[in-house]
Formats: sequence, structure tokens, C-alpha cells
Amino acid sequence: MPGVESSVRASRPADHVIVLFGARGDLARRKLLPGLFHLWTAGLMPEQFRIVGTGRKAISTDDFRALAREAVKDVARANGGDRAARQFERTLTYAPSQAGDAKELTAAVEHASAEVGGEPCRLHYLSVPPGAFAGIAETLGEAGLAERSRVILEKPFGEDLASARRLNRLIHGLFDESQIFRIDHFLGKEAVQNVLALRFANGMFEPVWNHNHVDHVQIDAPETLSVSGREGFYEETGAFRDMIVTHLYQVLGFLAMEPPTSLDPAPLVDEQAKVFRSMLPLKPEDVVFGQYEGYREEEGVAPDSNTETFAAVRCEIDNWRWAGVPFFMRTGKRMATRRQVVTIAFREPPRRMFDMETSAGDGHDGLVFDLADPGGISAQFWAKLPGPTMRLGRARMSFSFADSFGTDRALEAYERLIHDAMLGDRTLFTRADGIERTWEVSQPVLDADVPVLPYAPGSWGPDAVRDLIAPRQWRLPEGS
Repeated sequence: MPGVESSVRASRPADHVIVLFGARGDLARRKLLPGLFHLWTAGLMPEQFRIVGTGRKAISTDDFRALAREAVKDVARANGGDRAARQFERTLTYAPSQAGDAKELTAAVEHASAEVGGEPCRLHYLSVPPGAFAGIAETLGEAGLAERSRVILEKPFGEDLASARRLNRLIHGLFDESQIFRIDHFLGKEAVQNVLALRFANGMFEPVWNHNHVDHVQIDAPETLSVSGREGFYEETGAFRDMIVTHLYQVLGFLAMEPPTSLDPAPLVDEQAKVFRSMLPLKPEDVVFGQYEGYREEEGVAPDSNTETFAAVRCEIDNWRWAGVPFFMRTGKRMATRRQVVTIAFREPPRRMFDMETSAGDGHDGLVFDLADPGGISAQFWAKLPGPTMRLGRARMSFSFADSFGTDRALEAYERLIHDAMLGDRTLFTRADGIERTWEVSQPVLDADVPVLPYAPGSWGPDAVRDLIAPRQWRLPEGS
């Protein structure tokens, strides 16, 4: 087997049969199959494993292998070439399955288990819409495929508090919480995990990480892409459920948590859960929804659709560390740029000694985390401009992961999280109580009739978003 060294945990998982639901879908083609191939070439897959793809449509194993060959071709060029891809293909089989009918899938899993030998672990990856979770879970239970298994569930986990609770009850009827891995790929990003390293491994930052020094926090995830190809999913979900309640809340949990006693799964997830318990329920007036012009003309979108493709939120954490500090989150489709950025804006000191009228610009100094792979961290501050007078200008010190450490040993977020799930490491996965609490604080918005305002493609969303953050201003490193 080809192999390269990795800076992540090098321990191999036990032997596995991986069952990939939604194996023909977009996520499987873009991330999961290439990710599993890269894990294999990096020496991070089990010594013996098989991958069983499944879905409602019946296709042959040869067709599935051809789909996988196309999916991994870019990764294969850098990780062993065609020979490695052909070896990987031999681990793949396909069997169709329907809710309540898993005969062919069960036979395929049993055959794969026999090829692996012994009693391999099973990892079920549900790369399917949330509405399909319940039916698949019940089918796994009825077919006896839940034994010796872990299950990865894609986001969003439910669509509101009631559905999340129902789904948790159903899943807990088949799996112990320790077997359930609710995935949020944002938490698998090296740059997000570096928030913990920066805060807790460096004495210069943690003392100022509180309401005495921080004025506000921004979490931004604008996208330039439309919903093309995902219209059905988006019509059911919208930007608020898809991004705010799932990804951005989880990032907030890392930013705002108290120091855990260790980075083991239980203490770290406990501290995240405390953040969510301290969040105040959202108020409808603290939310702005938007829809880009032309969305209703997208194929598969209702002509009178009121689905939001943009969401901005103001929320607060009512505890000793963060009382009075607003957290602003913003995300949307067809926006001016694609970024994933966190900005920690510090309080402004008195500046009467400086002639601010002759200084360039105004605003808070702060720390900026670029969460997009490979990511980086920059500090923005005031400095004296060259010349005979005391004039201030914006300055920046930057750290780049790629420049400092390189990227050849890095794993993508999905790769890291799949590897962790095979090892049973739940550090970077969400827990039932945390999921339910994030839906609980969001429920007032889901119950309200929040107006969905139009915005032009390539803009920064509806004009009302400026009022949400006033008197502060939204900002990205390039400006917004």
C-alpha cells in the first residue's frame, strides 16, 4: 500500500467495513470517496477494510467503481497514480437499499466482513438528507447492522427542536451516544482547531479573551456560489438552518468556551455544551434574512419561494466571561466573495493624544482567523505612519499555516473526522444535548415570520444587515 507520513495521529483504526449511504451523491463524489482514498494512501486506514456503497438506485459494482475512479482522479495524481486508484477500487462494492428493505445491503456487508475476516467494526456514513435519517436508522436496526457499529450523521441534525429530539430518541434506541458521530466539517478544519491552540497554549491571549477587552466577535462565511444543484435541499433547509445553527454555532462554541481540563473528548465537549447553555434565545429582531435576486428562477425552486439564501444573526452569551459582548454571524449565497473568517474586535482605548482627524481610517484593532484551508491568523492594529507628524495607519502581522508548516501532511476536514470516527474519538463531534440546545435558542426565529429581503448577487446582502451591527461595521480582511 502506498504510504506517506502524517502529522496527525498515526494510529491505525481496527479493521472496518464502511457503509456509505448516498454513495452516488455530490458529497460522496466531492469529499468522501477522495477522502477515504487519501486516508488509505497516507497509511491511516485500517489494515483490512471494505467500503460498501448503497442508495435507492440499483447500479452495478463496476459502475460504482467507475464513479469512484472519476471522483479520486485528482487525488490519485498526487498519491500513487492510477495503480493506487485501481488497488483502492478493489475495496469497493455496491448494493441498493430501501427503507425497510436491506436484504441486498445486508448480504453485501456480510460478504465484505467475511473478506476482511474476524469481526470487523462497522461505520455507517449517512450522506443523505436529514429526512432520510429515521428510515435508514430503523432499517439498520431491523437488519441487525447496528451491532458493532458507529454511525456518522450529516448536518443539519433535525430541522427544529422537536425534530431533533425525535431523531435523538430514535437514534438512541439503536445506538449508545458513544457510537453516534454528528459531523460538522468546520470542526475538522486545522484552522478551527488552532483557535484552541492559540487561546490555551499562549499566555498573551487568554487573559484578554473576555468582555473586559473584547468589544464584539464576527463569524463570517459568505459564498459566491449559487444553490445550483442543491435546490431541493435548500428549499427544505435554507441558510439559517444550513449554516448558522450548524456550522457557525459550533465555531462560536470553540471561540467562547472556558479552558477544558484536557483536550480529551468529554471535557472539551462539556465546555462547548456550557457555552450553548449560556446562549440567550435569539430574538426575531436580531436576525436578517435575504434571498438573492434570481433564486426563484433556479431549477427546482418554487416561483413564490420564501427560502432565505442569506442569514445574519446577533446573539449573546450570558455568562461571566462574555456578558454584554455581541456575537455577529453572517452567511449567504451569491455574495461578493467566498471567505470563512472570525474577527475578534477589541475594545478601543482612549486616543485623545492622537490627532484622529489626520489618521487614516478608524475602527477596532483585533485578531482575524482565516478558517479556509490552509488558513492563517493575523493581528490588525494601529501604527505610526512614516513622516514628521504623528499620524496613524492600519498595520497587520500575519501568520500563514502553509508558509510556516506546509500543507503536504495536512488532512482535509472530512478526512480527519472520518479517521477520528473509526478510532472512536468524539472530540470534534457534537453531542445530543448541545444539538438540542442550539435548536432551542433558535426556535423563536423559526417560529417567527421573519421577512426575507431581496439582495443583488455579488453584494453583501440586504441593506438591513448594516442596521443589525450598527454602530459597529461588518468587516472582512479585504473590507466589506
